[in-house]
Amino acid sequence: MQDTPSPGPGPFLPGPVQRLAAWCAVLLLVSGVVYVGIRLCDELRTAVVPVLLALLGTALLGPLHRRLVKAGVHRSVAAALTCVAVVAVVGGAVYIVVAALIDTGDEIVASLKEASRGVSEHFGAAGTSLDDLASNARELLSKFGGTAASGVISGFSVVGESIAVAVLALLLVFFFLRDSDKAAGALRSLAPRGSADTLEAMARRALRAVEGFMRGTTIIALIDALCITVGLLLLDVPGAPGLGALVFVGAYIPYLGAFISGAVAVLVALADRGFVIALWALGVVLAVQVLEGHVLQPAIQSRTVQMHPALVMVTITAGASVAGVLGMLLAVPLTAAAFGVAQELRTRYEGQEPSPEPSTDS
Repeated sequence: MQDTPSPGPGPFLPGPVQRLAAWCAVLLLVSGVVYVGIRLCDELRTAVVPVLLALLGTALLGPLHRRLVKAGVHRSVAAALTCVAVVAVVGGAVYIVVAALIDTGDEIVASLKEASRGVSEHFGAAGTSLDDLASNARELLSKFGGTAASGVISGFSVVGESIAVAVLALLLVFFFLRDSDKAAGALRSLAPRGSADTLEAMARRALRAVEGFMRGTTIIALIDALCITVGLLLLDVPGAPGLGALVFVGAYIPYLGAFISGAVAVLVALADRGFVIALWALGVVLAVQVLEGHVLQPAIQSRTVQMHPALVMVTITAGASVAGVLGMLLAVPLTAAAFGVAQELRTRYEGQEPSPEPSTDS
């Protein structure tokens, strides 16, 4: 009598539970890799930050460089001219902000003092006048003078580090622009066998996503800054050009930057021009935000990677927790690049699903 083979052990869990466990393992592995990558970037931030800023600058300035090259300008000369243009624009914006603060800083401070006196006269109790606040401030300064001095020294070190990072990023932008025609060949040479086409397509899609985001954000920021500057000039709010430049810079942090820069403009209007003009300034800021959200964003960034506002806010919060203000600036474009890569992978592999095998039953 022949023994019947015993059945194999078989799966101990149902199929859906096995698939869920497999996805959990993949998510844990990806999360671990991402966490280790973030920690490494944080440890090497002195070198990583200039590279990331240079990549964003290259994505923003790439179209200008390509136009110069098509016009017959040598690649190195075109890259140098592009960097000079960036320095001129950024330097001009900084000059406008500093000049506006110097010209109207005393007036704004005087207006704030006058508003504080009015508040203390109507609502202030004993010990809340400006004189008391000034004496308390002097006492605190004398008590914590050493701490303040060390803070000033650390502030100078931060400024020096920021200048070094900016100079290094500018130099990297020059080299990235000059050698951008060699990037595809270098990437293909480093790719594993058989994956060069896919890797190049992913890199191009990520670059297009970042280029679209940076270009669209810059156009929207410029329109917002011009509209708010004109509105503040019509309302005779001091420091309108500087506040407009602040709006332009803040637009690179979606939602949060516009809220902060708009709030600063309204507070300046309230301190200098009173409650009615502050309401008008608030109306100008809200009108510009409505124009941006319902007209400019759909029209200008319709061809770039679209992200839900909730996802943008979560991304900004995560970037701020990792790298502060710099993380807030880098979070959204890096997420846009990741979305671009995901779209490329989905486009390439969604049509490659294995077809079911034909039945062999007779």
